[in-house]
Amino acid sequence: MAAPMLRRFCRGWWFGTPGPTGVLLLGLREAHSGAQGLLAVQKARGLFREFFPERGTKIELPELFDRGTGNFPQTIYCGFDPTADSLHVGHLLSLLGLFHFQRAGHNVIAVVGGATARLGDPSGRTKEREALEPERVRSNARALRQGLEAMVANHQQLFANGRTWGSFTVLDNSAWYHKQHLVDFLAAVGGQFRMGTLLSRQSVQTRLKSPEGMSLAEFLYQVLQAYDFYHLFQHYGCRVQLGGSDQLGNIMSGYEFIHKLTGEDVFGITVPLITSTTGAKLGKSAGNAVWLNRDKTSPFELYQFFVRQQDDTVERYLRLFTFLPLPEIDHLMQLHDKEPEKRGPQKRLAAEVTKLVHGQEGLDSAKRCTQALYHSSIDALEVMSDQELRELFKEASFSELVLDPGTSVLDTCRKANAIPDGPRGYRMITEGGVSINHKQVTNPESVLVVGQHILKNGLSLLKIGKRNFYVIKWLQL
Repeated sequence: MAAPMLRRFCRGWWFGTPGPTGVLLLGLREAHSGAQGLLAVQKARGLFREFFPERGTKIELPELFDRGTGNFPQTIYCGFDPTADSLHVGHLLSLLGLFHFQRAGHNVIAVVGGATARLGDPSGRTKEREALEPERVRSNARALRQGLEAMVANHQQLFANGRTWGSFTVLDNSAWYHKQHLVDFLAAVGGQFRMGTLLSRQSVQTRLKSPEGMSLAEFLYQVLQAYDFYHLFQHYGCRVQLGGSDQLGNIMSGYEFIHKLTGEDVFGITVPLITSTTGAKLGKSAGNAVWLNRDKTSPFELYQFFVRQQDDTVERYLRLFTFLPLPEIDHLMQLHDKEPEKRGPQKRLAAEVTKLVHGQEGLDSAKRCTQALYHSSIDALEVMSDQELRELFKEASFSELVLDPGTSVLDTCRKANAIPDGPRGYRMITEGGVSINHKQVTNPESVLVVGQHILKNGLSLLKIGKRNFYVIKWLQL
């Protein structure tokens, strides 16, 4: 059988005109129901990048999502390997893809790779992943499941649109591998794969040509991912796999395996990879991950990551990372053209993503921290929790002090070890180098006043110079 072709823009079901290379370009028309509404709109947003296979199938991909063909609803899955105890921003587009399918009434599955993480996916990597101990993988898998379930709950509670959604299921592929015996598995599955095809994958070729080469464990990763697809096809009727554009080779392996065993067609859809300003893929391995777990990246930090996006990026990110309708995004950008200093699109982008990842409370926390740090808001400081203060002032020194009668500004600075002893520390205050709760203090002998130097929540924010913060929690007020 000839290898199925890759579909970047499918013939006959996008509305558009042929481009200069014969590729059909998506036009401006957008349907909002049925197959065209789901696939064409996400293609227009830039979320869906590639489709596989292009032809040679008994049923076309759009037909799977057509309510009138009897194929509705479909089941779509995406895998997430627990190589860390948190997902990161680079995973969000795959999750958004699953959510869009769920919102259209289809059932979606997120597979935590508790088994495949033991091998390590070589896709997009120049060297082998560091091996993880089994207990570390299990711990990471539990954390990923919790993170996924939290985002699913946020999506359900905060982004409902009044329509009937499909289900969202979280599975762990260790559940169907832990009873497998190696020889039995290789005998049953291994014979269905051809070495020439596996070796031809770009991810494999790249690693084989590298100085480090490629281990057998990494080489077999695509076989296990293909088997995952087969297992989900058999047990859940899953016919579509979603993944990053670097997963296309693994998706192809799954298609070939399932078609060979069952004669049925399955499909793959890829989403773009998110890169830094230097073009590097965002992620743990590159050392530039923006995590989705609050313990690793606070809601404030996540919010600020998106607020800081440049004007030439923000419109694309609004299309990719939010559920906002395209006309609303266009309106935001029109307002931005008139008043760019307000950074309206960036703030809306940051709010939508932070709310999805951390819920309304997380978004409120991010806004409080923003007001406290960048707008010197005393009101925001007074209602911040200890956790928020530690998240906001990660490098700050935290002290617990007893407020004795007559405690002065100088006493406070010295007890917090914020200034040197002697005349130099005294001068730092008199010369305006010290502020308490965003207000400059220049009299070292001033006695602390509750409500001014000490906030209602019993805290004082001490700043020495421009960037050195000290957080003081007063006891026995």
